[in-house]
Amino acid sequence: MYTISIDRDACDGVFACLVRDDRFVEDADGLAAIEVDDAAAVSATFDDDRRADAEGAAAACPLDAITVTDADAESDAVTDAGEGQP
Repeated sequence: MYTISIDRDACDGVFACLVRDDRFVEDADGLAAIEVDDAAAVSATFDDDRRADAEGAAAACPLDAITVTDADAESDAVTDAGEGQP
């Protein structure tokens, strides 16, 4: 399991991530988000074989706004990218 997180303060809408991993989308604020179950999120945990895609997206970000980390097996959090999120 791994977690993808986007630092909304660092993201500037360059969108290099979008071409590396199709889970990344542009949200209503014009910043990158992670599409999870048809919703935009700033953090999501996955248990699949696409970690290399996520790491490629993180490496492509010129602002280092994306991190990919090992997730605790107990964690299954998704953080909404909606209003009120930093």
